[in-house]
Amino acid sequence: MSPITLNLIAITIFSLVMSSLLGPLLHLSPAVPAILAFGILGIATVDTLSWQGQAGTLLIDWIAGFSAEHRDRVLHHEAGHFLVAHLLEIPVTGYTLSAWQSFRRGQPGQGGVSFSLAELETELQSGRLSSQLIDRYCTVWMAGAAAETLIYGQAEGGADDREKIRLLWFQLQRSASEGTLKQRWAALQAKHLLETHAASYQALVDMMRQGGSVENCQVAIEAHRSGSDELVPLNPISLNPVSLSPNPLKKSDD
Repeated sequence: MSPITLNLIAITIFSLVMSSLLGPLLHLSPAVPAILAFGILGIATVDTLSWQGQAGTLLIDWIAGFSAEHRDRVLHHEAGHFLVAHLLEIPVTGYTLSAWQSFRRGQPGQGGVSFSLAELETELQSGRLSSQLIDRYCTVWMAGAAAETLIYGQAEGGADDREKIRLLWFQLQRSASEGTLKQRWAALQAKHLLETHAASYQALVDMMRQGGSVENCQVAIEAHRSGSDELVPLNPISLNPVSLSPNPLKKSDD
């Protein structure tokens, strides 16, 4: 069951409880809770079957958007993806910070950073995917949660990013435990880059908070850039170039 569906069920239960408690005080008909529950679950069903969950995503994101901390977490999470992608020379093509922004741009999901897949597609067309490219993408995927952890002490987001690595490892026919180790390695790499380029990261956060363009964000990063962009040797899981059939990295948004 998807997180969006679980959230909608939670909202339904909360609505039922509140309407039951407040019903006698507000002189509401006993039928109101049932109608409310039927309506919410009906909309959730149509949304899942016809709109791929987009309406539910917008609703949940709208409710969460009332929390300043949630908005700030999303900002810092996506800035982590953006900075590390830029440092590892994976071109950023755009970003959104909410489901509504994504919806307006015709993109699915709750928002995120979009990357160019040109280099990836070139390697896939050759039938082989290099370990270096795998390392770079894994590090970018884990950078959002790494940024949250650095700022808040723990990460609330990043489940979709970990799922991308899990699916990649499945496509590579490697063990799940090895994929978990790769996640940890990539998180350490991302943390190292974020700490090394702390000034660039803060400048990027400020620019993204203002809604700056990708180009302006890149200028902000470069204006404060210092230190090395190399991935540090933290006993990575080495992979020989692998042959692939389907594209395991088709989606690159957070």
